[in-house]
Amino acid sequence: MPTLGWITPHPAPANTRVYVMASRFELKSLSDVPKFLVHSLRSWSQVKTARGVYGASLVAQPLRRTFFTLSAWQDRDTLFAYAKTDPHLTSMRASRAACRRSTFVYWEADSAELPISWDEAKRRLDAKAREDAAQSGHAA
Repeated sequence: MPTLGWITPHPAPANTRVYVMASRFELKSLSDVPKFLVHSLRSWSQVKTARGVYGASLVAQPLRRTFFTLSAWQDRDTLFAYAKTDPHLTSMRASRAACRRSTFVYWEADSAELPISWDEAKRRLDAKAREDAAQSGHAA
């Protein structure tokens, strides 16, 4: 399951701002990958019917122990309502101990920019990881 391409559960209205989130999860061990993958698929099923989601994609690099998510939402509140609802909530709690590092970025975009490109999302994730590392005194 390398990539689950961009899906559009609810088309975004034209000429509107959307709230975008990208994440990267780096796992501690290859033995953590199967469980994390199961949790990711549960959350993927949930996002397909979530209120306020305009689009989502997921990239899994199991042998690298790395998973990426990218999604666009009506606003911050709809994103966080999804995150606080099961199965996502339980999945993230269960997966927290398996993560070596996680990076999250949020920004606004115009609905005409959907789907957001993975190049853009990864550029922002890399910049955020470097910023976080500089603040903590560790190399990214």
